[in-house]
Parts: sequence; structure tokens; C-alpha cells
Amino acid sequence: MLRKIVLFIAIALLLIATMTIIAQERGRMGRGRGTDSSSLSGRMPLPKTDAEKRIIEVLNELDKYRAQMQNVPIEDGKLLRVLVESSGAQHVAEIGTSNGYSGIWICLGLLNTGGKLTTFDIDPERVALAKENFKKAGVDHLVTIILGDAHNEVAKLKSPIDMVFIDADKPGYPDYLKKLMPLVRPGGLILAHNMDMFGSDSEYIKAITTNPELETIFISGMGVTMKKR
Repeated sequence: MLRKIVLFIAIALLLIATMTIIAQERGRMGRGRGTDSSSLSGRMPLPKTDAEKRIIEVLNELDKYRAQMQNVPIEDGKLLRVLVESSGAQHVAEIGTSNGYSGIWICLGLLNTGGKLTTFDIDPERVALAKENFKKAGVDHLVTIILGDAHNEVAKLKSPIDMVFIDADKPGYPDYLKKLMPLVRPGGLILAHNMDMFGSDSEYIKAITTNPELETIFISGMGVTMKKR
């Protein structure tokens, strides 16, 4: 009887070991065949021109300080560039310049549309840093930086806006939306960062999801709102 029990345990252990090896092998094979889209989207883009190469070199350098400066992740930067370029944006407004990191991503798209960026920040030190980085990336001719409280300064904008990117004081998002939406052209976009920090009952989320003039989707913490035509 004891011999049968020992034999049963040995067979069971052998089966468990075999199944574990098979599972591990399948995992390795799956990883070999599949595509890790998150790691791919987190890579810097390949430059097509010398101008793009210069910009991407600066983005690579600034990426080292991304956490410290609370900049957008690379995949969000790519999203900004893709939306700017694919929409043919001529005028983009950014709330929250910081050190210019997200603005440089925007300019990567504007470089090919011939458009301009107007960006706002209240911190003079960050504005000075952004000016330096825009110049280093060779996109300073595309950018107008407004130093001051954006809640007041955005009211001075006159020209139609093709895209807005909001990445500043979170409680201020509803006010930015209210003041900028009339300037956004029909079919234009309003992007808001850090949507994962907002509850579904927050004022901003309600404003972009209950207004019949707007259509909103959420992509990895980014709120992408289109002003309907």
C-alpha cells in the first residue's frame, strides 16, 4: 500500500513538472510570435529628415528628466504628434508649457503642417527652460510662449484653434474648456492629460461627455474630444 502511495505521488509530481515546462515553453513561444505593443509605442520614433533627427535627439535628452518635470510619456507624445500632423493642424494651443517637452512633440507634427504653437505657463523659470529647449530642437520659430496665468491669458487668443492640449492645474480644466471651446474650429480637437486622475463624476468629465456638441474617447489616460461639425 505504501509503495502504491509513493508511486502515485511520484507520478503526480512528474505530471506537474511536465505541465510547468510546457507552460513556460508556450509562454516563450508566444512572446516570440506576438508583439508587445506597449513597448513599441514607448520607443522614440525614427527620424525621416535631418530636422526630425535634431528634434528627436532633444526629446531623447529631455526624456531623462520626464518624471522630474512631470512630462507626458513617450506614447502620449507620439499621440500628440500623430493627431497634429494627420489633422493638418495650423494652430495648436497648449496649456502647461513646463520645459517644452510636450510642445516639442507637437512641433514634430507642426513641422510638416506649417502650423504654429501657442503655449502658456505661469512659471518664469520653466518658460526660460522651454525657450532654450525649443531653440535647441530647432522649432523656436514655430512657437509663441505666453508667460502668465493661462486662465486670464487664453481670453486674448483670437485666431481659430485646430487643437488644444491641456496639461496644467487639474481643477482648472473646466475653465480652460469653457474659454477655449468657442475658439476651436468645428472638427477640431481638445486633448486633456491625466484623465485617469479624474473621477467619472468630475466637472470636466461631465462637460466633455454630456455635451451633444462634443464626442470624446479616452486613450491611456488622455481625453480626446472632438468638436462636432
